[in-house]
This record gives sequence, C-alpha cells and structure tokens, in this order.
Amino acid sequence: MAEHKHIFQQAKNSAAPTLVLLHGTGGNERDLLPIAEMIDGHASVLGVRGNVSENGMPRFFKRLAEGVFDKDDLQKRTGELYTFLDQAAAMYGFNRNDVIVIGYSNGANIAANLMYEYSNPFKGAMLFHAMVPQEKEALPSLEKTAVFLGAGKRDPLIPAPLTEQLRADLQTAGAATDVYWTEGGHEQAIEEIHAAKTWYNRMFPE
Repeated sequence: MAEHKHIFQQAKNSAAPTLVLLHGTGGNERDLLPIAEMIDGHASVLGVRGNVSENGMPRFFKRLAEGVFDKDDLQKRTGELYTFLDQAAAMYGFNRNDVIVIGYSNGANIAANLMYEYSNPFKGAMLFHAMVPQEKEALPSLEKTAVFLGAGKRDPLIPAPLTEQLRADLQTAGAATDVYWTEGGHEQAIEEIHAAKTWYNRMFPE
C-alpha cells in the first residue's frame, strides 16, 4: 500500500460518504477530526498524514519557499496520494466515488492539485485557504465535483485574486464552486466551518 500514516473510522451508516482529511503544515491525520464531526458525524473518515517532513513538520509536498511549491515533488506526491486513496478504498471497503475531501492550507493545496491532474477525483471538496497549485491551460473534467472554498480577505499568503483564479479554473472545468469569505487571515475560522456544513447539507442531502 502507498505509504501514508492514516486513521480510518468506519461509519455506522454504510450509505454515508467517506470524508478524507488533509491537514495543514505541521499537522497530522487527527487534526481535522473535530471538523469532520461538525460537518457530518455520520460519515466514515479517513485522516491522512503528509509524508514529507519540513524541519520535522509533516507536509504533503515540498516547497522551495513560503508560497513557492516544488513542482516536481508536488506532481510526485499528488500521484502517490491518488494511488493511496484507491488502495484505501479497496482495503476499507468504502466507495471511491463517494469521497469528499476536507483540506486546510497545505492539505487543501494538494487536494486542489488532485483536481488539476485527475478527472473528478472527489465527489466534493471543502478547501480552506487553498492556493492555485499550478498554472495549467486546461483541467480535466470536474463536472461531477462540487467545491467549497473558504478564504480570508486578509490572508497574507493568498491574495484574493488567487482565490478567484482557483474558483475560475475549477468552474471552467465544470465543478460547481462556491466561495465563502471571512474577514480574517490564513487561520481557519469557525464561521467558515459552519458555512461549509451548510453547503455540504445543501449539496449532499441525506
């Protein structure tokens, strides 16, 4: 199996989707469990730890500087994560086509890059404070994917035009894309988690 430390929690409701959790720099596979519980306490959960270390802090891919990605490593790690999700679905018996990703910062960036590289890798995506992962003329089809973007108007790492470019790229590829803006910075705000839950309930009603 592709190497990723992870935790899997099986839902009592076998018809519920699986939430894949991708943490920010320095986080781990358990970081976003409270958010998953807030979004949908009935879903299965797969928390994944990034397998790159930056000064002892787990990440999903290398970077050359803050906001500057190592493009070769990003491509390599994106492929590894895609393979891991396929293998985890087979191992734990969840429906690979019924996966919704929740990512923050570095985790949101690699989740976004999965959508830049693969057609409909997720049924849904909640990306909190994601950057445009790469410049690409055309993305694969995302017509079966719904995306929620949580962004901060005062985010020092991600100027608003970059969030708008990310939304435009995803929409052009066919993804139904919503953006929720907070007045804050790069931190995750409780209000955007509540907004993501409202979006989730609307897009994926039981």
